[in-house]
Order: sequence, then structure tokens, then C-alpha cells
Amino acid sequence: MKRLLLVLLLGILAVTAHTACISATAPTFPDSPQQRGGKFRNPAPTPQPGLWKTLKLAWVFFFDKPADTVPDRPVPVLALSRAQLLAAPDRSVFRLGHSTVLLKLRGEFWLTDPVFSERASPVQWAGPKRFHAPPIGIDELPPIKGVILSHNHYDHLDHAAILQLTGKTAHFLAPLGVGDQLIAWGVEADKVQQLDWWQSTTVDGIRFVATPSQHFSGRGLGDGNKTLWASWTILDDDLRVFFSGDSGYFDGFKTIGDKYGPFDLTLMETGAYDRQWPDVHMQPEQTLQAHLDLRGKWLLPIHNGTFDLALHSWHQPFDRITALAAEKNVAITTPRMGEAVAIAAPHAGSAWWLEKDE
Repeated sequence: MKRLLLVLLLGILAVTAHTACISATAPTFPDSPQQRGGKFRNPAPTPQPGLWKTLKLAWVFFFDKPADTVPDRPVPVLALSRAQLLAAPDRSVFRLGHSTVLLKLRGEFWLTDPVFSERASPVQWAGPKRFHAPPIGIDELPPIKGVILSHNHYDHLDHAAILQLTGKTAHFLAPLGVGDQLIAWGVEADKVQQLDWWQSTTVDGIRFVATPSQHFSGRGLGDGNKTLWASWTILDDDLRVFFSGDSGYFDGFKTIGDKYGPFDLTLMETGAYDRQWPDVHMQPEQTLQAHLDLRGKWLLPIHNGTFDLALHSWHQPFDRITALAAEKNVAITTPRMGEAVAIAAPHAGSAWWLEKDE
């Protein structure tokens, strides 16, 4: 079995190496303050793990992970239909899985980091597999006003989903370089806007600002940090939503909060963390602090409950962030996948991850 898994790992590396060759010719952005030497960088240096540590982590991921990183029972999902979404109140939000969130604003739909494939991987025969089906398929979704992308990792940028969404989506908003990847995949260039940090665009009266995050990018062995990563600030008149994408904790959250807060709702990365990679993913304590830095009113934890991407139990992010929120008197909402939440007046949700089958 270990030999088979090693063959699968080598197959993935071969595919990602091919992907890297394709993306190695991506345009550079010499005018971006974030790019130096053809690569994007965080303001504060983030240590690289090195080959040996990377190989050791890969071995643990493939051969020595704790059993409870995957649920032992079905994850509860509320199925959605197009009719339900069209009838939903304006300023609603729905978790569809991981960091894929559907927002309804001004009667139109916006989709963050759409991942609908069975696996968050360059291939669909290996790699992290979904715990649950999406609450609604792409074919059943109503027309999408815009897709908002944070970066190009496989659990945030799904090639198959982008191809399916292209025909029903009017706008694609992406960080620098990610937009070029979309165009290379066949998305019409006039639908794509790619932004540097602090740049903004307005679509039908809603303003979208690409705000900083502390992370990295890459889909293969040779394209590391060739594209930018970002969080997003969404401003709809008096309504303010923050989407974190992926990020380690950094002082940029306070800067964003000072500039654009307070936020009615923060969609905050809470999962796939580990003390072995502290600079690129936040521990729950840091997620809560980032929410406070942003001057958020309600916290909705995302980046959890769908894929096995770390060494913690699958439910630990929910256990820890809800306990911390209760301790600090922070309003938190934990909806089931597919459950509607009012952005301006969320409900608390339930501890659905603790429910047992009857």
C-alpha cells in the first residue's frame, strides 16, 4: 500500500511539474511593489521549509496521519436549489464548502474561491477528497455576477469549476497573475480584472478592494509565487464584508480594519493550520485576533469542514474557534453547508459538527 501511495505522490509531482512549465511563462508585473525578481513576496519574510522538511511532511500526510482528520459520519449539508437562491433575501450568504461562499448582493450572486471538484488536487484520482458534496451543483446555480479569487492553490482555484462557470459568470476578480491563468484556460479576457493590493474596482455599485494577505502561491514545482495572493474587502453602501482568503497572522489586518472597518461580517480562514507552517495559516487564536483587528461584528469561520489538509482533527477548528469566541464575547456564526445567513444580522448557527447520527 505504501508503495502504491508513493507512486501516486510521484504522479502528482509529475503533473504539477507539467503545470509549472505551462505557467512559467506568465507575465511579470514590474510595477507592483509586491514583486521583486519576478516573484511576489510578503512584506515580512516567511521562512521556507526546505526540501527535507517538505519530504518529511509529505510522508506524514500520505502515510502517518491521525485517523480523525476525516469525519467518521456524513457532514450535514442542506441541499440548495436555484429557486431557493433566487427567492432568498438580499444580503444573504451561503457556505458551499471550504472557502467557497455564495453572496447575494443587490439581487446578484458572487462566488468566492469556487471549488466543486471531488478532490483539491491537480488530478482527480489522488489528493484530498471532499467530505461532502456541494449543496448545489454549478449547473443549478443561477447566473453569477462575479467570481472572487484569493490565490491559485488547488483548494481555492479549481480548473474544472472555472471552465463550468465561464459561460454563466459576468466578471472574474483576481490578484495579479491569477487573471492571466484564467485567460489561458479560456475565460474571455474582457471578463477578467486582476488587481494588486489596495487596488479596487466597482461593479454595479459594489466596490471590491484587493487587500493584503500573508501567504504564497503556486500550482507546480517551478511556479512558486509567480502570482499574487490577496484578501478582499467588499463594500456595498453601508454593508462591509471581509474575505480573508488564506493568510498567516500579520499587522495588515489592523491596517485593513483601520481603513475599511468596521466589517459587518468577516469570512475568516480557520483550518489547515499547524505550528510547522505558522507564517501562512493562522491558529484559531490568531483568527480571532485578526477578526478583532478588522473590527468585525460577526465572524464566520471558513477554510474547514470540507478537505483534509492538515494534521488536526477535522472538527478541531470549530471546537477551538467557538470556545475562543465565547471566552472573548465575540459574535460567531457557524452555519451548516448550504444554510442561509443574513450578512447584516447573522444567527449563531449550531454545533453541527458535534451531532451524532440517530
